[in-house]
Amino acid sequence: MNLDLLLRTISAPSSEWYDRAAARQHELVKPRGSLGRLETLSIQIAAIQETERPTTSPRAVVVFCADHGICAEGVNAYPADITWMHTFNFLRGGAAVNLLATIADAELTVVDVGVAREFEDAPGLVNRKIRLGTRNFAVEPALTRDEVLQAVAVGVETVETLAEKGVRVIAIGEMGIGNTTPAAAITAVLTGESVAAVTGAGSGLDDAGILKKAGVIARALEQHQPNPSDPLDILEKVGGLEIAAMCGAFLACASKRVVAVADGYISTVAAALAIRLAPAVTEYIVFAHLSGEGGHRVLCDSFGFEPLLDLGLRLGETSGAALALPLLDAACRTLAEMKTFTEMSS
Repeated sequence: MNLDLLLRTISAPSSEWYDRAAARQHELVKPRGSLGRLETLSIQIAAIQETERPTTSPRAVVVFCADHGICAEGVNAYPADITWMHTFNFLRGGAAVNLLATIADAELTVVDVGVAREFEDAPGLVNRKIRLGTRNFAVEPALTRDEVLQAVAVGVETVETLAEKGVRVIAIGEMGIGNTTPAAAITAVLTGESVAAVTGAGSGLDDAGILKKAGVIARALEQHQPNPSDPLDILEKVGGLEIAAMCGAFLACASKRVVAVADGYISTVAAALAIRLAPAVTEYIVFAHLSGEGGHRVLCDSFGFEPLLDLGLRLGETSGAALALPLLDAACRTLAEMKTFTEMSS
């Protein structure tokens, strides 16, 4: 993958298509603006797809799975091996995202980009493992530049494969025990907010655990000094592999004119990194929900992201993005199928 070449293929959707979709939206048989954010969402998707009658099918849900060496510092409430166990559960159909993807009529893709154990027999798994988890960024940089680029390429190639199959909407999320720690580190670097302001409980830390986690992050950032203007440097310093892969997935969605649906906190961190690499990427992303993790609100406020849902979710697994897909259906079908005043009178 040539990242510079990929970035040059990304441009904002045409203003002409925004205008055409808005013109149709404003002619539908209802008071202008009465469908609220469904209207702006429909216009965004129509502009991406360059049609006045956008569609959300076929669509896919992707879960990128990886582990984090920082777990050695005791910053996570659950053992790191849960990542491996949960990845197996996705493949066996027993997780929340399996049910939610089925309800949303979306194809589920599970990608191992860096789980810390090997899968001997895992039918259905997309095995793109780069290494057995990141290094412990409290001690040393989490990744090398080459490993970051390999992970970004996994995300790009995953989206390109789905786009070649005609997929129009891709929900992008992750599984990785401990990944709220690099997410908080990245948020602090990108927003300039204090580590304490962006560090939360993750999957269940108590107050003492949160304080310890924030201290680990603060010391690591002081040691490594990641460059806020260089997303690849940030990923090198703190990781993780699934975050880099999601970053690549958002870039590829923009390049291929596919609607990207960001899941929760970790997915939004990856989206923010992609936007720093190519600002036009933001116009291709729908932000599904506001996570219960406090750093997510800080990040959304800083970048101006407006998630569709606020349900207190903090599961990950692309679960919130899968839940949001029916809202995209409603937005697109009202624009495509409702009558305009002209059509009513003819």
